[in-house]
Amino acid sequence: MLARACHWLRCSRGVRVRGGGAVLRGGGLRQSYPGGFALDQAHTPHITVLQRYVRTANLGQLYEAVGKVIAQTDFSALSFRPARAVHIEAAPEIGLAGIALAPSPAVLDFQARLFDAAAPFTEPGGTAAAYVTDAAEPDISQPTLDYIEHYVPDRSGPNYFAHITAGLAKESDLAAIEAEPVEDFTVHPAALAVYHLGNNCTART
Repeated sequence: MLARACHWLRCSRGVRVRGGGAVLRGGGLRQSYPGGFALDQAHTPHITVLQRYVRTANLGQLYEAVGKVIAQTDFSALSFRPARAVHIEAAPEIGLAGIALAPSPAVLDFQARLFDAAAPFTEPGGTAAAYVTDAAEPDISQPTLDYIEHYVPDRSGPNYFAHITAGLAKESDLAAIEAEPVEDFTVHPAALAVYHLGNNCTART
């Protein structure tokens, strides 16, 4: 059976940011689409570094391999700068709104080393059973399955799409949201975590 648990390496909860206008204010997004989600303990704000399908039985080995990469990394060199407000299609007429970020060269090197360390423990073909679901969010969308399935190479390496997701909004509201200026700021990851994902690639547990 393929990957029962979907986990993903992130620069996470300790991320320090400022600015960003309405795109980072989840309350405004909830006004656009009340069926969205808030950034909270069940939907941790994060910047994805790598996401893959991994068998639960292999997580211990994955953690050990990743730990070696972390030990060789100067985290003070990892940084991101804002590029623009963006969205990703989540469902018909609904988009995931956020801020696209430009990674430093050290981030790309870190991602490449993480990929090499994780590669022996990853497999294709994850299903909805690999994700966290609950009564409030019982389903996993096909775009979510496809996004993680093809993260390497579609969203990594030279195609790396670093971003901070803020929530869901109606497509009809996204043009106005994305027209707001994004303040120039620097993002410094303060921690690395492996999360079990929910729908729309949210960091659940």
